[in-house]
This record gives sequence, C-alpha cells and structure tokens, in this order.
Amino acid sequence: MIVGSFVRAIRAPLLVAMSFAALAFAGCSNDNNSTGPTTQRVYNQVQRLGNPLVSEVFLEKRDHPWHGAIGPSDDVDAFSDKVKAFPAAFGRPAVVGNTLAAVLLPDMLIVQLDKDPGTVGWLSWALANGYGGRALGDDVVDAGLTAIFGKLIDPGNALCDNFQLPLCTDNIPDPHRYAGTFPYLIAPM
Repeated sequence: MIVGSFVRAIRAPLLVAMSFAALAFAGCSNDNNSTGPTTQRVYNQVQRLGNPLVSEVFLEKRDHPWHGAIGPSDDVDAFSDKVKAFPAAFGRPAVVGNTLAAVLLPDMLIVQLDKDPGTVGWLSWALANGYGGRALGDDVVDAGLTAIFGKLIDPGNALCDNFQLPLCTDNIPDPHRYAGTFPYLIAPM
C-alpha cells in the first residue's frame, strides 16, 4: 500500500518532467532550421598594413590608430603631408618625400597582373614598371629604408650607401629560408 501511494505521488511530477525533457530534446534535435539573430553586425577596423613602414616610419605613434581605422581612400588627404615631410627632416630633398608619398599612398599593395610575373617586388610597380606585390624573399624593410635614406630616389644626397650604414637596414640578414614550391617556407632550424 505504501509503495502504491508512493508511485502515484511521483507519477504526475515525473510525467511533467519527462514532457519538458521531450520538448527540449525535440527543440534541439534539428539545427538545420535554426535561425540566428537578424540584427546587422557592425565591425570596427582596428588595423591594416599595406606597404611596410608607412605607419611605422612616416606616422607619429599617436596617428597609428587613425591610420588603422580609416580606409586607403582617405590616406592621401590624411597623411600625404606627413609622408612628404619625413625625409625633409633628415635633409633629404623634396623629391624624395614627394615620390614616396606618390608611391606609398594610398597605403595598399599594388599588383599589376598585366606585367611580367618575374618582375614581382615591393615598389617595383611604381619605380621600375614591374609587377608589384611582394616576393617572399623581398627584404621590404631594408628596401623601404633605402628608398627613404639611400640613393634609390636621389643618388646625390644619400644618407647611406647600398645598405652599408645602419640607417638603411634593420640589420636582420635574409637567411633565404624559403623554397620555390608550396609551402614556400622551409622548416625552422
């Protein structure tokens, strides 16, 4: 008699609990028909890097977030004067700053697919009628520093000569740690 009344006492709550469990299971069993939020998401760009050294060399640290938040279409208006003025601060002629502003702004990598792929190289599209982009072996920091301080744009007023002075190099040798086939980078030593 006690067992029968015990079973009757827990039967109703047990059936209710099992019904909720069945509904929860049924609601989770088919994810293909689920819908997510319908609100439009807005993302804030926090950084971008196109050409090496534009933000790191030409812009003051306080301008880095601004550079990272705007798009390339705004670069010329926002940063042209700063890029032009930087080489002049080191006694370089205006042609150096003007040329660098013209080829580095807007700050994005340019790849001209109508050019010979063998001419790939950073700044080659602007200064050597090349393909553009960046080859894996390009030492873009040394090339950029040489463009600013070396003979590349103004041979008569160079502050370094063919990477000999520290001003035109980051002093990191290129170990040629890449191969000609995919995955291109060789295993670390």
